[in-house]
Amino acid sequence: MAITTCVFDAYGTLFDVASAAREAAGRPENAEIAENWAKLAGDWRQKQLQYSWLRAVMGAHTDFWQVTQDGLDWAMEANGVSGARLRKDLLDLYWSLAAYDEVPAMLAALKAAGLNTAILSNGSPDMLDGAVATAGLTDRLDAVLSVESVGIFKPDRRVYDLVGAHFGCRVEEVLFVSSNGWDAAAAAEYGFETVWVNRSGEPVDRLPWIPHHQLQDLTGIPVIAGV
Repeated sequence: MAITTCVFDAYGTLFDVASAAREAAGRPENAEIAENWAKLAGDWRQKQLQYSWLRAVMGAHTDFWQVTQDGLDWAMEANGVSGARLRKDLLDLYWSLAAYDEVPAMLAALKAAGLNTAILSNGSPDMLDGAVATAGLTDRLDAVLSVESVGIFKPDRRVYDLVGAHFGCRVEEVLFVSSNGWDAAAAAEYGFETVWVNRSGEPVDRLPWIPHHQLQDLTGIPVIAGV
């Protein structure tokens, strides 16, 4: 069945989650992270994800902004940095993460071909709206779907249900794209055709399901979508 709807994870897929720490590290007042900002960013992202999984399993949902703050607090302590000013800088920058360079043209190509485009993310609606607006992607997305409408994080199946509920499409019509191997694997099990955007060349997760496609960036998405 032909693809009619292309759905993207947001953080790490369309938006560079390391860009907040990278930009903060370039400011003279944040010299304490000038050398280790990449590790700080990696620890922050890993804890952010871990806390979302744990909260989903334990039935202790909160919005993604709280998870993001909790992950940063752990990462700052783990990397031996502190201070309300640095914390505020990093959190403020998270609201305006940079989109990857290829994102605008890729989405434009999908829209020009008449495909539906959407975000499906753990992010809270206000966080996602801020990121989309900052990146200038508002007119290239038909929907921004947040887990907040079902009150549980990915990879719960109720999150993937949001796509069909919004677009009225069959699962076989959806191309789902994520930079998280576990997310792409779970979406494959759900029935979507999936792409894992593996920018860092990581091994495939040892799960019962694997993504259908693997790319280094998003430039090949229109071809996979049949554009």
